[in-house]
Amino acid sequence: MEFKGAMGGLYRISEWIMRIVGGNFLWLICSSPFLFFLIMKLLLMQNPEMTNESLSMNWAMGIIAPFVLFPATGGLFSLVRKWVMGESDVPIIKTYFLGYKENYKQSLVGGVFYTLLFFVIYIDYTVYMTKFDNLQFVGIVMLLMLLLLALSLFNFFSMLVHYHMGVFQMIKNAILVTLIRPVRAIMTLAGTAAIIFIGFKYTFILVLCASCLIAWWAFFNFYAVYLKMQHQLEQAKQNEEMQSTQNGE
Repeated sequence: MEFKGAMGGLYRISEWIMRIVGGNFLWLICSSPFLFFLIMKLLLMQNPEMTNESLSMNWAMGIIAPFVLFPATGGLFSLVRKWVMGESDVPIIKTYFLGYKENYKQSLVGGVFYTLLFFVIYIDYTVYMTKFDNLQFVGIVMLLMLLLLALSLFNFFSMLVHYHMGVFQMIKNAILVTLIRPVRAIMTLAGTAAIIFIGFKYTFILVLCASCLIAWWAFFNFYAVYLKMQHQLEQAKQNEEMQSTQNGE
C-alpha cells in the first residue's frame, strides 16, 4: 500500500529514519569492543592520577581496531553505498553483514596499516612538538599528515566497498583522491564535524544515527568524485577516438 500526499511524505521519512537507526545500531554492536575501550579512556582522562591507565587504553584501542572497528565500518559503508546508488529498499541486516563478511580481510589488513601509520606519525608529532623547540614546524607537518590520513580513511572505506583492488593500492588511491579532490574532502570533514557537534548537543542523535549519517555523507562525496572522474575518462576516450578517426581520414 502506497501513501500519497502528506501521509506519503511522513511514511518515507519514517522509513529512512528506521534505515539509518538500523544501520547505526548494527555498527554500534559490531564496534562495541572498541567503543568500550574508548569510553573507558574518556572516563579515565577525567582523573589526572590515572594517566598510565589512560595510555593503556590507547594500546587496547590500537590493537583491537583492525579486528573490530574497521570491519564494522566496512559493513556500514556497504549499506550506505546501496542507498547512495539508489537501492534504498535493500534488507539492512543482510546487506550489512554481507559487506562485513566480504570485506573483512581487506578491512583488517587496511586497519593494521592505518593504525601503524597513525601510531608512527603521532609519535613523531609528539616528539617534535615537545622535545625539539627549533623543529616544531616539522611537528606541524606531521599534524597535517595525520589530518590527511584521517580524511583518506573516508575514501578508503568507500573504495573498499566500490572497487576490487589490492589493499595497498586502495590506500594509495585513497590518499591521492583526498589530495587531488580537496573540496570534497573538506566537505566531508565539515559535514562530519557538524554531525558530531550536533550529536554532542543532542546525545540521542550521536547514539541513534551519527555513524550512519557520517558514512552516508562520506560515500556521497566519494561517489560524486567517482562519477566526475568517469565522465572525464569517457570524454577523453571520445576525444581520442575522434582524433584517431580524423587522422585515419
